[in-house]
Amino acid sequence: MVLDPYAWGDNFESCHPLLEQHHSPINLDHQMSRNQSLGSLHLKGFDVAQTGPWTLENDGHSVVLHVGGGMSVSGGGLPGLYHTVQLHFHWGSPASNGSEHTVDGRRYPMEMHIVNMKSIHPNLTAALADPTGLAVLGFFIDVVYADNVHFGHISQKLSSVAYKGQTIKMKPFPLMSFLPTHNLSQYYRYYGSLTTPPCSQAVVWTLYEVPIYISWSQLAQFTSQVFSTEEDAEQVTPLQNNFRHVHPTFSRIIAASKDARVLSGGGSPPPRSTKTLFLFLILLLGTFGCDNYNYI
Repeated sequence: MVLDPYAWGDNFESCHPLLEQHHSPINLDHQMSRNQSLGSLHLKGFDVAQTGPWTLENDGHSVVLHVGGGMSVSGGGLPGLYHTVQLHFHWGSPASNGSEHTVDGRRYPMEMHIVNMKSIHPNLTAALADPTGLAVLGFFIDVVYADNVHFGHISQKLSSVAYKGQTIKMKPFPLMSFLPTHNLSQYYRYYGSLTTPPCSQAVVWTLYEVPIYISWSQLAQFTSQVFSTEEDAEQVTPLQNNFRHVHPTFSRIIAASKDARVLSGGGSPPPRSTKTLFLFLILLLGTFGCDNYNYI
């Protein structure tokens, strides 16, 4: 797969962002309208550990967790029942943020997508031919100074899938354990596309307002210890900046759920910059003479 998003259109015609097409990701700003009918989604099976092993994979573009059956998403204005099939991540580099969607033009350090397929479709090919064939739940990921113990279910396994093509079986765990459980009624909704080839315009996007928090060291496991090349490649290449560029919204309506806080005329602090926080921490520790700290 070509990693440069600007070149995808050379091999995938549907990735050309032509006028008035509804591509993703987009920038989220305060120019959105509240939709009182958008309440919490029903995340069935997210609060328990499913049976059967899951598979964690490095596909050369991201780290993907294939979750098998047992979980589904419905409600919250979605046009049907959707079965959960996988989740994956987008990130930047040690010096830059890497979420796909932006908030007021700023990126979060990472973004996680939980991909769900409409239950009426027998396979992904059929779902991609339906403008609402997929429902993707997007979660921004921000950084704090303590590990997210539950997120460790994934981050601690990354060394086993460091190189493209590597897979590992995983014991299932409740996905709800590292989601912002108390804020799942706060989200934004729009219709868009896959953010990787074939860029099909078949996605109902739900982007949650409150991020997942992980530690600096957990972020570094993605930005520095995962590679887009095979282990035996002559030159290994770090997997970094695996996000697609932002696209115009054109005539699309961006809706805020009834409990969302960021609306037209409202204010919200912009996402924090990983690089800015890192430099601030260095200066702070230097001020107090703490030269031996491991920053990430």
